[in-house]
Amino acid sequence: MKIFMRGLPVLATLCLASFSAERATAQGDALPASVPFQPPTPLVSAPGPTSFAPLVRKVVPAVVNIAVTRNSESGKNKKLPSAVKGTPLERRFRERMRKHGDEMLGAGSGFILDPSGVIVTNGHVVEDADKITVALVNGKEFTARLIGIDDLTDIAVIKIDSPTPLPFVEWGDSRLVQVGDWIMAAGNPFGLGSSVTAGIVSARGRDIGTGPFDDFLQLDAPINPGNSGGPTFNLAGQVIALNTAIVSPTGGSVGLGFSIPSEIVIPVVQALQRDGRIDRGWLGATLEDISTHNGTRVTDVDRNSPAAQGGLKRGDIITAMNGEHMDTARTMIRAVAAAHPNNAVQISVQRQSQPMMLTIHIGHRPLSEE
Repeated sequence: MKIFMRGLPVLATLCLASFSAERATAQGDALPASVPFQPPTPLVSAPGPTSFAPLVRKVVPAVVNIAVTRNSESGKNKKLPSAVKGTPLERRFRERMRKHGDEMLGAGSGFILDPSGVIVTNGHVVEDADKITVALVNGKEFTARLIGIDDLTDIAVIKIDSPTPLPFVEWGDSRLVQVGDWIMAAGNPFGLGSSVTAGIVSARGRDIGTGPFDDFLQLDAPINPGNSGGPTFNLAGQVIALNTAIVSPTGGSVGLGFSIPSEIVIPVVQALQRDGRIDRGWLGATLEDISTHNGTRVTDVDRNSPAAQGGLKRGDIITAMNGEHMDTARTMIRAVAAAHPNNAVQISVQRQSQPMMLTIHIGHRPLSEE
């Protein structure tokens, strides 16, 4: 038994519709609305969280403003940070400068790591500071003392003392972060209150030429002036990176933000809390990449360095350290820096195509190398 519609079988009607659609497409006309399409199955179940509000409420109280001042004998020497000149923030920032009676050199953000008042920020935010003022979201201000700075990674730890426990955030594991994951960047720019932006992780392992340990997460969440030193959160409210830099032709965010992954920040922060400085390993050799990316070539060896004393020579190709493959000069530099000074390491080299194993006692990285 066939079902008829306007005198034609249903099958015939569908065939005619299909033929008409093909002809319309070939002629460049729009497809008729009656042509059925099967929607594609999405690979992502939703475009993002319904709202970031619960995350903001949880973490923002631990995000602080950091203002750096230098004593000034006269008000005429006061300077505005270039990031606020000509913006709606200028008047508010001038009021803060008048209140403190100091010369404001700059401002950034940070986050409280534990209720005792330990704060993590960027080294460039607090370096060369005569006075560091920390402002909480509720407006309370504290004078902070510097615990330590690591110039090579641009990480700093400061401390404030509060009569009551402070809100704090916890670390997350940046090794679990994937390109495409949702993140939220937070800051407290210029003491105006909290500021949050959302986006995704655009890339991992970015080297932007700021130092030998570049290994940034690239974010498309805006990191605006004053947000340096603030945290990047995963959707569980854990800190998975430290906001550090932007690449921009205008000075504002163009979606190229860079954060230091927590896997790098955590051990540096722990060392700064413990010792106030980072004691890194040193080899005393100049390295360069090779075209095959299967090792790093030694181009020079410092006199009386650990490398020279261990038998490393110019022209050697280092392929491994303690059994771990070294594919580039940067990989080797990081491995040596992470090694404990005075410890012996086994370095595999190719010398004139002959494999060799050298035992080298890692030295202390000289201050001149910093």
